[in-house]
Amino acid sequence: MSVKSIAVLTSGGDCQGMNAAVRAVVRSALFHNLEVYAVQRGFLGLIHDDIRQMDLRSVGDIIQRGGTILQTARCMEFMTEEGQQKAAENLKRRGIDGLVVIGGDGSYQGANKLSKLGIKTMGLPGTIDNDIAFTDFTIGFDTAVSIVVDAVNKLRDTMTSHERSSVVEVMGRHCGDIALYAGLASGAETILVPEVPFDLKEVATRMRENFDNGKRHSIIISAEGIGKGEEIAQTIQSYNGMEARVTVLGHIQRGGTPTHMDRVLASRLGDFAVRRLIAGDSCKGCGVIKGELVATDIDLVVNTKKDFNMELYNLALRLSQ
Repeated sequence: MSVKSIAVLTSGGDCQGMNAAVRAVVRSALFHNLEVYAVQRGFLGLIHDDIRQMDLRSVGDIIQRGGTILQTARCMEFMTEEGQQKAAENLKRRGIDGLVVIGGDGSYQGANKLSKLGIKTMGLPGTIDNDIAFTDFTIGFDTAVSIVVDAVNKLRDTMTSHERSSVVEVMGRHCGDIALYAGLASGAETILVPEVPFDLKEVATRMRENFDNGKRHSIIISAEGIGKGEEIAQTIQSYNGMEARVTVLGHIQRGGTPTHMDRVLASRLGDFAVRRLIAGDSCKGCGVIKGELVATDIDLVVNTKKDFNMELYNLALRLSQ
């Protein structure tokens, strides 16, 4: 057996399903007779040795909870070689030879640094943005999209009643997947994402034509990476004279009970990470591609931009008439 003791931490922005992943890591490790520890507040906790041993009851009644029971925090000290060395030494001193890191791109890079200091690491994709390469979906993404769709359903009711337009700003600084999937699922008339060029004058013209042809509402979903919703609404109004109400969903997209899809994904990935550590793997990012579990070198994951699904985008465009 390559590892006898492992630890788990959550890092970066929280997301729904992180607790389900922590639960899976802990219980899978115990099933395989490993000692398992939890690190509080991510890499900050590693540096400050905020580590505690876990048992079966430690992760009871958390699979349905949003956020992360392990908490998460920024840690500038971990960006330094001294901080990374201190974190690795704390793990080694406790006899912990494996670490599962749950988070996004920055968390993966932290796992990569620790692997080079002798700690066997596995990364789990925990981020609502769905911007991690070599996995079709990330933990938290499905729940975040469901939250946006529910909000748009409610907005559509009131926009139709008042014959108005609505700009809904969703998360996604560099990746437009939340906007894309939520826009397609909710029947939005326009989807604006960082990956696809757009012309707000054309958007405004199409909106005016739709209303002139009897449409009684218009929903525009925009990823935050293309600009502020208020600015988009003002620009559209300057072209067509139609006021658009703005809703910024913000951090509400990261909270709440995870969907069954996120719970299942997190559970599969957490167990898979433990099994890969036992098999001797290290410095891998775990994911699911076409339903199959995969482990990819973290170096490759963090240096690869995830492809945008233009097929889905074009489908949404065809159906938004």
